[in-house]
Amino acid sequence: MEKATNNQLRLRYTLAFLALFALEAFIALRVRDRFVRPYLGDVMVVWVVYCFVRAVRPRGWKRLPLYVFWFAVLVEWLQFLNLSDLPVFAANPVARVVLGSVFDWADILCYGTGCLILALAERWARGRRK
Repeated sequence: MEKATNNQLRLRYTLAFLALFALEAFIALRVRDRFVRPYLGDVMVVWVVYCFVRAVRPRGWKRLPLYVFWFAVLVEWLQFLNLSDLPVFAANPVARVVLGSVFDWADILCYGTGCLILALAERWARGRRK
């Protein structure tokens, strides 16, 4: 099997990012249930961040799933601090959506699950390349 170039990987990750972002937007705007929106959406949001980072830097950072997890936890912690209530963010609907407004331990568990899936997928992909 031929090794993909950085540009090919960037394109793949960019397309994955766009598809996942569109799916996340659809879930956020249209899905009103008790599983997909509150749990699966949170599992998938770390995949969006991961694909965005990989679109910029397709190789390296073996621990990227861990870094994405810590980033997600930081955002959740900012929700705990009610940062989205500050006037600079309160007037910006995009910032309020990105930051979120409600801290929930279940969200952190979902981020961890999503990042664990990413780490396992990376390990599986490395094994296939060898």
